Amino acid sequence: MNNSIKNETTQEVQNAKQKVLFLCTGNSARSQMAEALLRHKADDIFEVYSAGTSPEMVDPRTIEALSKFGLDTQNLQSKDMSEFAGINFDYVITLCDKANTECRSYPHTEKQLAWDFPDPKTRSGHNPFSATLNELNNRLSMFLLVEEKKLIKVKESNDNDKIENIDPIEFYKTLTDNIRLKTLMLTHYHGELCVCELMTALDEDSQPKVSRNLAVLKKANILSDRKHGKWVFYRITPELPLWAKSVIAETTENNVLLIAEELQRLNAMNNRPNKANFCS
Repeated sequence: MNNSIKNETTQEVQNAKQKVLFLCTGNSARSQMAEALLRHKADDIFEVYSAGTSPEMVDPRTIEALSKFGLDTQNLQSKDMSEFAGINFDYVITLCDKANTECRSYPHTEKQLAWDFPDPKTRSGHNPFSATLNELNNRLSMFLLVEEKKLIKVKESNDNDKIENIDPIEFYKTLTDNIRLKTLMLTHYHGELCVCELMTALDEDSQPKVSRNLAVLKKANILSDRKHGKWVFYRITPELPLWAKSVIAETTENNVLLIAEELQRLNAMNNRPNKANFCS
């Protein structure tokens, strides 16, 4: 083998993605979340899969929780672990004790990890699927840090931030204004709102006042917009770090009464823009 061919072969080996398989019982919630999260965090260095020992349909609440935080769910589907028989994996990670017991020594894997997370389908408390998603995100962030020496490169240096340099102090400062906080809560609840909808909901007659606060949120990369004709729609920036999205989500979902009147005014609004006509 000449040197040029040898160098090309070595480069191909170095650039090969590492394979990760997440295993759970039903492959309906935890393992689907882990698959989507790790793909989002480090798709350039991992091929990520998930499967179940007794697969069920993907729980719609799993898709809802992932979508709420801007994570891709298009290719998520429940699979039986037998579909991966004979495939070599760099990591096999079980996410519940039952799967760990049934697959204590998974064949054809370099390293097996046993994590145990409560099943969100039977978990008590507020927003169990969002809570499980946050816990998985934290564990995967630690996983990337611990395994960093074995990785060729790490896509994200801090959690799952696609937007760099989000300053926590500046982020929390944006939440101290009544209009900005309620704007984020309303936008989280509805997904997307235009200025006229926000003015109605907030009972504000001054468009410049609302627009100034929207500009602050945009400058901080917390809100993003899309324009179609005369309408400008605002939403939580999809690339916002998960920790920041979680703050907005938890604040909204645990303090709905704070925006109850705003939601009522919005529901009673006439001639609201039909978003279906303005899909980007």
